[in-house]
Amino acid sequence: MKTVLLTLCCLLLAPLAALHGADAPKPEIPATTLFEGEASPPGSSLALWYRRPAARWLEALPIGNGRLGAMVFGGVAGERLALNESTFWSGAPSAEHENPGAAAAFDRIRELFRAGKHAEAGPLVRTMLGRELNYGTSLPAGDLLLAQSGIDGAIADYRRELDLDEAVARVGFAAHGVRFLREVWASHPDGVVVMRCTADRPGSIGFTLGYDGGKVPWESAVRGDDTLVVSARALEKKHSDGKCGTALGAVIRVVTEGGTVTAEGRMLRVKGADAATVLVALNTDLRGGDPAAASERQIAAALRKTPARLRAAHVADHRRLFRRVALDLGGGEASRRPTDTRLAASRGGQADPQLAALFFQYGRYLTIAGSREDSPLPLHLQGIWNDGLAAGMGWTCDYHLDINTEQNYWASEVGNLGECGAPLFRLVEGLQVPGRRTARTVYGIDRGWVCHVFTNPWGFTAPGWWTGWGLHVTGGVWISGHLWEHYLYTGDRDFLKRSAYPVLKGAAEFFLEYLYPDPVTGHLSTGPSVSPERGGETGPGPVHDRALVHELFGQCIEASRTLGVDADFRARLEAARANLPPYKIGANGQLQEWFHTDDGGKTEHRHTSHLVGLFPLAQITPRGTPDLARAAAKSLELRMQHPGWEDVEWSAGNAVCYQARLGDGETAHRALLNLLNADTDTDLLTFSRGGIAGASQNIFCIDGNTSGAAGIAEMLLQSHAGEIELLPALPKAWPTGSVRGLRARGGFTVAFDWKDGRVTRYQIHSARPADAKIRVNGEVKSIRSRALRAESTR
Repeated sequence: MKTVLLTLCCLLLAPLAALHGADAPKPEIPATTLFEGEASPPGSSLALWYRRPAARWLEALPIGNGRLGAMVFGGVAGERLALNESTFWSGAPSAEHENPGAAAAFDRIRELFRAGKHAEAGPLVRTMLGRELNYGTSLPAGDLLLAQSGIDGAIADYRRELDLDEAVARVGFAAHGVRFLREVWASHPDGVVVMRCTADRPGSIGFTLGYDGGKVPWESAVRGDDTLVVSARALEKKHSDGKCGTALGAVIRVVTEGGTVTAEGRMLRVKGADAATVLVALNTDLRGGDPAAASERQIAAALRKTPARLRAAHVADHRRLFRRVALDLGGGEASRRPTDTRLAASRGGQADPQLAALFFQYGRYLTIAGSREDSPLPLHLQGIWNDGLAAGMGWTCDYHLDINTEQNYWASEVGNLGECGAPLFRLVEGLQVPGRRTARTVYGIDRGWVCHVFTNPWGFTAPGWWTGWGLHVTGGVWISGHLWEHYLYTGDRDFLKRSAYPVLKGAAEFFLEYLYPDPVTGHLSTGPSVSPERGGETGPGPVHDRALVHELFGQCIEASRTLGVDADFRARLEAARANLPPYKIGANGQLQEWFHTDDGGKTEHRHTSHLVGLFPLAQITPRGTPDLARAAAKSLELRMQHPGWEDVEWSAGNAVCYQARLGDGETAHRALLNLLNADTDTDLLTFSRGGIAGASQNIFCIDGNTSGAAGIAEMLLQSHAGEIELLPALPKAWPTGSVRGLRARGGFTVAFDWKDGRVTRYQIHSARPADAKIRVNGEVKSIRSRALRAESTR
């Protein structure tokens, strides 16, 4: 037994006192909480665990069912569940986001571009920008607050944890000789959040329960003796007029085993129970209907099941996805130490390969928790969770299409979670109709669709409202690539025909009309456009656009051949693609970001948009285009060695992926450690650093988690170059290990072991026998896959 810690000011409830109003529970908490003993580690190595409650939002633990989310703080005398519902958004749809003078300005800008008068065209760009109006943002859905009775004095053997394998958050401790256990999960099968409170002495469960809606308008009332009903509106005035937003209806039901539950003002009070289960249902009217009635139906259905059945159904549903992949990088004994202790040791230079494996699986866990096949919306900047901070920033908490939303789904296909991309696919498909309006209004183009820097649940496709990032004309192209990747990983021709090809074709139709011949080179160029998000530099032909348009045309060419359609359209695409400009290498050996300007690559800016051809695309590879690969590596070196380098969570995750694609395992591993040590909090959620991009404090952003997980997968397996390569960027820190269940393009599922940096055994299987090339231990082999094909290497 180690030291006894005296924690002042009650770790959980002190911050709540300033946040919650008079009707919220006010437990009588002693001024100090005394923790004794050291709880044993959890049984699973796939758990985040701690010996103290969360004092901050970025220490709490996330649960989710693809629509409902909660951050579990794990208090002793009180519990806070910070609730979220993915469709709780301020704002409203509008057909007036486009500037009506944009098309005329676009025509004049093009005239000036053709005359080489780029600077003269600059002021006209403002006329092309969009109008924010009631764009909106995702908002928090309030807090559920539990104040547990009779918890004072010394607290023994405290442990809180998030079991990634079960998707259950737990809090356990002993007080006055009684062992208490609280479990919280978000059930996808039953559509509710469940909190289960038990004790090893009968009659020991007692608490008050209430709701606080926070900054949005809300009302709560007690119905009967056991139910709270809540209504709220997603209203705010930073990104909308404070008058429009979705309506939320929630029902919270308490079921006790023994004891009593009674109404007490706007709260419910439980006394003397052996156990208690709290069921939470939240819905909004984003897609129409009565949200309160939907919540009533979900609660009624959940009440027909025992807590054990609810839990079992939830765990089985989660494991069906989560257990598809297993990763062992060695160092498993480290899981016996608390996660915050391990992260601190990693920051001090201590090796912990299992922490990287945990971080990878955490990225998959967050994808499952935030984005299921039937989710109404995809992952936004904070997944489905929301701390209110991103929503209060100029960025909004939305779908950024100039890297962040793309990063949210980089790990889904390779991580064997392809169906989790379905809500993203539906969002992209929904952009086509408003995107056609934007094409006509902003560019005077009547064919195809376009979308720019970000979007929202109502299909915003207009340019943004600032010159530095507003005219990201290829935002829709980039996000549409996820539909193509899903086809490459699955080979699903029906999906290609029904969903992917119509989206890609519409985008390509727009760009066939939009591109113009550069007066100097004759190559087809975009513009006015930005290389995201490089200040006010809006002009012709950023390399970022070239890479994405080239990729789009190639996707449509291959899709039309596969489907046997649109031969004439395919010929136009082939001719246009052949006339796109080649990449250029600048004076410092770097890949140029613009075709007409060489800035030397020496900038601190966090965006490296010109390297999209390296990753996630595969136009630049060490074997296929070695000169360009070296130039991409030089670009990274110049950026990351700049004294003012804006290193944030998503750029750190990006760096892992870039270096893995370059085959540099050691640099990729250093980039991963940088992400973990500098941009990750104790709950292993990544954050955008305070002091960068206008943030005054660290703000959770999920893209570091997901892009970091994708980068780890890229270090172990790559399949973009027509072959499956095992261990393409293995660092020395992971000499021995194994992985099961990663996916490769072509519909393959891969498993392999390695020792001393060499693959010792591998398995390749697919739904039906298929030919594949595999690069293993420096040798390329041609194989034909079948179910659980196995080979041992020599």
